[in-house]
Amino acid sequence: MQEAAQLVSKVLVLNDDAEVRGHIKAFCDAHHLIPVKPQAGAALTVLKSNVDLGAIFMQETYTGEGGNALELARAIHAIRPELPIFLRREAASHLDDLPDLYRGIFTAAYTTSTIDELAPLIDKNIFSFQYPNALVRGITEITKNTLETQFKGVEVRTEAPYMVRDRIIYGELFTLIPLESTWCRGYMMLQTEEGPLIKYVEDGRTHISRDPANFRDINHVMGEVTNLIWGAFKNRFISNEPVDWRQSQVPLIVNHEHRYISFGSEDPQLCFRYTLVDPNGEATPLVLYQRFVFNLSWDPEKFKENEVLAEDLFESGELEFF
Repeated sequence: MQEAAQLVSKVLVLNDDAEVRGHIKAFCDAHHLIPVKPQAGAALTVLKSNVDLGAIFMQETYTGEGGNALELARAIHAIRPELPIFLRREAASHLDDLPDLYRGIFTAAYTTSTIDELAPLIDKNIFSFQYPNALVRGITEITKNTLETQFKGVEVRTEAPYMVRDRIIYGELFTLIPLESTWCRGYMMLQTEEGPLIKYVEDGRTHISRDPANFRDINHVMGEVTNLIWGAFKNRFISNEPVDWRQSQVPLIVNHEHRYISFGSEDPQLCFRYTLVDPNGEATPLVLYQRFVFNLSWDPEKFKENEVLAEDLFESGELEFF
């Protein structure tokens, strides 16, 4: 197997004890976690937003929301049940003495002195999938190139890929396309906001130029972008070896009211964030989130990039005799 990419994940830290912040920060740095904290009283607002998270670190005596920390944990679990919550306690690094009402909410408990014992749980809950460097790098290259060809006069900025466990849908528009190969089975999803994309169409920055634009126009733009990325992904990473089509499927669940999508799996997802920026500042930045979920099959040992043969380059016109 090729070398695995080192990914990161954001974790929400609910802690108002200044003495232990350094311990938590050191643990996060050592385990490729990016700790973020909300303003006092804003935790639930943050969790109802589109912030991508891998887990939550909560202090048992946290008072940032002005109430009981365990009750806050219940509210958080109701909003984002897919996120593991690690409870920091003063003396006991277990949950046995908690009332049954709260015990099932937390993934594990720890103390300041036992925080390193969480390492296996971080690997299991957030970094359970290992992604080859060539795959992660290739996805970024493919998507960036596609966006640069489909949108005019913009700079495509990319961020470091990261892992998420939440199932929140970003924006009003998302596309979904299946990925099937001998080493993976799952889906690629693109998500974005409708307003900025409509403005890009109306300003003639896409292959469609229409003013006023409507939702069908932006559907077409997103569909074309998704199809081009999928085609490039297939050419680069999916071989012509036969796939066993008798393998099982699972239903997808979409709840529009709660902006939630489930693929029938608790596995973390590989996420990329792209921002389209006008260098002249004449257009609102357009943000696209790209997620990969390999919920049906994942065998990175079989992963390999397809070789580009000279004959193929001649046939495509990308290479010619001097």
